[in-house]
Amino acid sequence: MDVYDVVRLIPEGRVTSYGAIANYLGSKQSSRMVGWAMNASHNKEDIPAHRVVNRIGLLTGKNHFETSDKMKLLLEREGIVIYEDRVVDFERLFWDPSIELEIP
Repeated sequence: MDVYDVVRLIPEGRVTSYGAIANYLGSKQSSRMVGWAMNASHNKEDIPAHRVVNRIGLLTGKNHFETSDKMKLLLEREGIVIYEDRVVDFERLFWDPSIELEIP
């Protein structure tokens, strides 16, 4: 399983973090590499990169979309409230692959 496989499993209306994906894949210190993978995936329609945020719910990847508000709009379309580029109620919406999925 790779980064994109995990991202494809994030349920609609939920978000996860770069670090949670890295931890699930067995490389806790590699959240930056997950970020690079997300930045390279924004033109791939089958990868919901908008559901990956930083560890406190900030939309740090927003500038890698076609427009700077596209990430926010995609999340809001799924019912997620965003305030000042941050996911409101982040803890409740957080999807942790290490809990939700079997360890690879």
